[in-house]
Order: sequence, then C-alpha cells, then structure tokens
Amino acid sequence: MSALTTGEQTTRQGVGELFRRNIRQYGMLVALLAIMLFFQVRTEGVLLKPLNITNLILQNSYIVIMAVGMLLVIVAGHIDLSVGSIVGFVGGLAAIMMVTYDVHWIPTIIVCLLVGTLIGAVQGYWVAYLGIPSFIVTLAGMLVFRGLSLALLQGQSVGPFPETFQRLSSGFIPDIFNGEELHYTSLVLGALVALALVTMSVRARRSQRRYGFDTEPVAFFLLKNVVVSAAILYLSYLLASYRGLPNVMIIMFALIVLYAFVTTQTTIGRRIYALGGNVKAAKLSGVKTKRLTFFTFMNLGFLAALAGLVFAARLNTATPGAGNAFELDVIAAAFIGGASATGGVGTVVGAVIGAFVMGVMNNGMSILGVGIDWQQVIKGLVLLLAVFFDVYNKNKGLS
Repeated sequence: MSALTTGEQTTRQGVGELFRRNIRQYGMLVALLAIMLFFQVRTEGVLLKPLNITNLILQNSYIVIMAVGMLLVIVAGHIDLSVGSIVGFVGGLAAIMMVTYDVHWIPTIIVCLLVGTLIGAVQGYWVAYLGIPSFIVTLAGMLVFRGLSLALLQGQSVGPFPETFQRLSSGFIPDIFNGEELHYTSLVLGALVALALVTMSVRARRSQRRYGFDTEPVAFFLLKNVVVSAAILYLSYLLASYRGLPNVMIIMFALIVLYAFVTTQTTIGRRIYALGGNVKAAKLSGVKTKRLTFFTFMNLGFLAALAGLVFAARLNTATPGAGNAFELDVIAAAFIGGASATGGVGTVVGAVIGAFVMGVMNNGMSILGVGIDWQQVIKGLVLLLAVFFDVYNKNKGLS
C-alpha cells in the first residue's frame, strides 16, 4: 500500500511539474475548452452545430493564418501593426486585377503573394538594417497601405470575384466516397490526422526516453492523446455532417504543421527564439540577427497577403475598409496563446489556440446578442489578463 501511495504521489508531482512548466499552453487550452462549454450551454447547443462550427472556421481562418506569422515576429522581439492594412490592400489589388482587368485568378494570386512578401521585406529592411523601431515602421505602413487601398479602389467596393477564386475560402473538399448523409472523405482525413498525431507523439516520447530526457507520466500521456484524438474525430464528424472540410481549413492545417516544424525542429526556428531571448547573446553566438529579423517580417508579409486573399474570397468583394483592426485581433491571439511581450517565448499551437479563443468569444457573444461595444470591452480585458498572467509567472520565476 505504501509503495502504491508513493507511486501515486510521484505521478501527481510529475503531472503538477509538467503543468507548471507548460502552464501558458495547457492553461489556454483548458480556457478554450471552458469558453466553448460555457457558450455551448448559454446558446443551447447552437455553438457546436455543424453549420456554426464551419462558419467559426471560415470566420477565423485569416486571423489564424496571420497569427502564425505574427508569432515569429513577436518571438523575435518585434511587433507589426500593418497586417490589417496589407490585408485590405492585397484584397483591393486582387479585385482590380480580376474584376476590372479580367486577369485569371492564378496569376492574380501569385502577384498578390509576391506583393505582400515585398511589403514585408521593405518593412523588415527598415527594422533590421536601418534600426528603426518596428512599432514606428509598421505604424507608418498601416497608414500608407490603408491610404493606398482607398486610392486603389477609389473609395468603392469592387466585386464579385470569379467563382473559382471564391472557393479559396468558401469551397469544400470533394467527397470521393459520394456519401449521402455524411462526408466520408472528411471522416477518413480526420482519422488519419489523429493517427498521425498519436504516432508522432509516441515516437517523440521514445526518443526522449532513449536520450534520457524527462517524459510525461504514462497516465497523463495516454489521457492527452485520447482527448486530442477524440476532439479531432468529433470535429471531423461535425464537419462531415454538414459539407465536409473547408478548403481554407486544409490551408490552415498545412501552415500550422509547417510552422510548428520550423519553430521546433529546425536551426532557423531555434535561432529566432534565441534572437528574441537575448539579441546580444545570439549575435555573439554567430546568429545573423539582422537577416533573421528581415526574414520574420518578409514571412509575415507573405502570410498577410494570403490572409487578404482568403478574406476577399469570403466576402466576394474588396472594400476600402477591409482588414480594419485585424492587427489587434492577430496580436491579441499571439499574446493570449502564450507569446511573451518581451520576445523569446511562444508556440505556433498556442497562437492558434489564442486565435480560436478570440473567435469563439466573438461567435458566442454574437449568438447571444451581445453588442459590439461590450464585445470589445471583454476582448480587451481578456488580452490584458493574458499579458498579466505572463508577467506574473515571469516575475514569480525570478523571485
């Protein structure tokens, strides 16, 4: 009995230590689940209906796309206030090319992505090589590209877009099994994703044990994988009950996997964290800090352009006010998801969780009829609380 009690205490201590080390990531995941449960009850089940889940994904896709790029900029110790204006400018450029000049949607997308990348590169050059604070550079960029959007569209809305371009945001993957009541392709893909995540988790655990690293307690490891797999399968079932997986969800998933790999498994990812953690130490270690800073802004410009195309395709029109205040939602998503205001800390998965925390709150409050005024108040308080949580834990660790 004594040995069993000691084993249980060890397991509890292991779980407690694990949660303490990853409190921001696990804490926000628990918060997301709690928020979803709250609104599911308050909306009498409307929140998790297949149609609303699909709308939730479509409504937040462009925020998630930009949050991934914003995370790298924040981890590197900078900020970008221009992403919302880039969204509006790129959407306007796409409308002028496709609607006004009848350019095919494929070259239009290529040109728009190149333009977004160029904008990010120019801003990154001012920050990295000329030493201008990113806040000033991107604030100027926000004003410049908001003005250029107005000039480009001449203050008018331009649309509609070709149907093929609209599918970028509003289309769904085809069902190769031709299911009548369920979209079986979506179910199969969901099962494959769950299986792949479990397989990678098991391999990572074996690798950690082989090299003597600390690993999660077995019970916690099994529970985490069961919960994650069940959540993926349930989400796949909900989407399959409607029209299946949206095209934009495939894009989002590919970006999340790619950037999660880059930030955790590559040299450039580790160097970005080193840059944000201590720029002088990183430079002395041989890290090309200016080049990395330039890269993070160029990358965010590319993702902001992609988000602009997705947003324009969803609205089926380009408007001068498109992307207004998007930068606030994107920055909030990164901070709520665990990024540190001082740089060097944050994860891609955390930024995605933060984006969906904001998205679920927006969606749930809209369903309940909460006014936009109080929605802004609540989102501001949540952001403040998240940053306070980060500062509190950092000061606690130093004491």
